[in-house]
Amino acid sequence: MHRFPLRVRYADTDRMGFAYYGNYMRWFEIGRAEMMRSLGTSYREIEESGVSLPVVEASCRYRKPARYDDAIVIETAVADLGRASVEFAYRVVREGDGELLATGRTQHCFLAPDGRPGRAPEGLAALLARAPKAGAS
Repeated sequence: MHRFPLRVRYADTDRMGFAYYGNYMRWFEIGRAEMMRSLGTSYREIEESGVSLPVVEASCRYRKPARYDDAIVIETAVADLGRASVEFAYRVVREGDGELLATGRTQHCFLAPDGRPGRAPEGLAALLARAPKAGAS
């Protein structure tokens, strides 16, 4: 899986001192964008080419809390690449002890400039095919 380190900021936490649950979706987005960047493109470049990747489904399983100042790693991989969609898988782990904090998935469709779902452009499909795969080491 692609790995991207982050530190939990004070503003990321709730009154209980845990990372606020909604931040995990933001961290998934960061992991996804940084994985794409590591493959040689950015979300901006993809969108400028006329393709959008809206989230059509998202889930997160919270296992252990992340807390203020924890060094965490967002692990991201492609779970499934279909003709008109892509699913990403995520793991949030605490750096140092490797404790698994959360797992998640987001499913996206490929949206053409006319607002209709369609096939991924050949270049984007090839790029995603090179991405780390969920379950691979």
